[in-house]
Amino acid sequence: MAHTYILFSKQSDKYYIGSTRDLPEERLRRHLSDYKWFTSKSKDWEIVYLEFHHEYDSAHKRELQIKSWKSRKMIEKLISIKV
Repeated sequence: MAHTYILFSKQSDKYYIGSTRDLPEERLRRHLSDYKWFTSKSKDWEIVYLEFHHEYDSAHKRELQIKSWKSRKMIEKLISIKV
């Protein structure tokens, strides 16, 4: 099982898109810990969108597809459709 997920930080008013083989809650815990990448700038990330995939490859492809949009409006539309 794999997941594509979107996190949101109210503090930075930004979205983060990722994929993981882990449970989403475990991945979020690592983002909120002393993670040294993009998500280290804020400590209030929350999961706002989640998709389930049978294979990690499809989860990762979906992550790249969403990132390729480069559109906050499209990301917010996706989030609003899949509650």
